[in-house]
Amino acid sequence: MWEYTEKVKKYFEEPVNVGVVEEADGVGEVGSLACGDALKLTFKLGPDGRIADAKFQTFGCASAIASSSALTEIIKGMTLEEASKVTNRDIAEYLGGLPKEKMHCSVMGMEALEAAIANYRGEEITKEQEGEIVCECFGITDREIERVIRENHLTTREEVTNYTKAGGGCESCHDKIQDILNRILAEEKGKPVEKKKEEAPRKKLTNLQKIKLIQETLDREIKPALQADGGDIELIDIEGNRVLVALRGTCSACSAAEVTLKGYVETKLREFVTEDLVVEEVK
Repeated sequence: MWEYTEKVKKYFEEPVNVGVVEEADGVGEVGSLACGDALKLTFKLGPDGRIADAKFQTFGCASAIASSSALTEIIKGMTLEEASKVTNRDIAEYLGGLPKEKMHCSVMGMEALEAAIANYRGEEITKEQEGEIVCECFGITDREIERVIRENHLTTREEVTNYTKAGGGCESCHDKIQDILNRILAEEKGKPVEKKKEEAPRKKLTNLQKIKLIQETLDREIKPALQADGGDIELIDIEGNRVLVALRGTCSACSAAEVTLKGYVETKLREFVTEDLVVEEVK
């Protein structure tokens, strides 16, 4: 289960600065409902040129709400030059830390702030300007991935997914993400990065072993994470390598349910049970 700090819980349960600033000087919108996370940030400058008011609207998990709320508190009173230097690490540190799987929420906050400042200055940030799209599921570009790797000193593909969500959907971009990561690590170390040795193939499981491992993985690795955000999952049946499940709670009505099933549940079951498993939802 993810461990949230008291400050994260506070800003989630009692968020501040929720809404839209009237006659805002800067407006920044990032993410999308289709991807499961979306954030709109607005701010207004005072006579002294400092940010006098900032508000947010977000569709996302507890970490997204807490990160967005914290961001508005951080930037109030800052000049635009000072605000432009706020990083996702500043947001996470302000909250006393975030679960590694939720660091992308702090990155989303940073990107919304950058977009709002660019909007004030009459600039426009487009995906084309940011580079070539690597992750089609979440619209993440190579430049976004490279930037997050460098600024946060990431060393594994899993960390890249935690910070950007890239690779958390269909997984078809995993090789591209790894190539970008390998290139950056090689540049920073001044030498090629050796590939990890492939693990020996797992022994074939009996049906009873498979069923037991699937249930254990759901209980230990998957359910706690979903329950932390008000959702849940129930194992309905297992037909060969098809794992039939039903989403419960907030997960059942979530627009990103397919991403949760394929990008999280199926990935975890393949990691801990067998790579042949396919997860399907039973309505």
